[in-house]
Amino acid sequence: MPTRQRGFTLLELLVVLAIIGLAMAGVSLSLPDAKPLERDAQRLAALLESARAHARASAATLEWRATARGFEFIGADRPATGEDTLAPRDWLTEGLQARIEQPADAATLRLGPEPLIPAQTLRLSLNGRALRLVTDGFGPFRIQADAPGSP
Repeated sequence: MPTRQRGFTLLELLVVLAIIGLAMAGVSLSLPDAKPLERDAQRLAALLESARAHARASAATLEWRATARGFEFIGADRPATGEDTLAPRDWLTEGLQARIEQPADAATLRLGPEPLIPAQTLRLSLNGRALRLVTDGFGPFRIQADAPGSP
């Protein structure tokens, strides 16, 4: 009587691996995107640095301020007219909130024209998560994790 071999065939193993792969793909697609806050923070940090460079190159003061749906850059050296305001931009993620923390009680972030600007902090929050955009005034804006337990 011939002995029977134990184990799985290659075809059975491939079928099991395909099922596991499909299950993993389904789970990963059903999870919410965990990166919208980071994406908006990276975009804003790049735009703030671009505005700083523009302000220095043109020797004109630019300021950033939050709007109802996003933010805008305004020329602070001249009266606020349509031509002094760069096109307002919406947040990429609906519901994102921005608040200037430093300087305290400031309505805008000042971006130039001086190479050295005051230290500034902007807090971005979305669905209970928060990040900060921080500059010491000399270096570029960088993204910083929000301190646990902060408002």
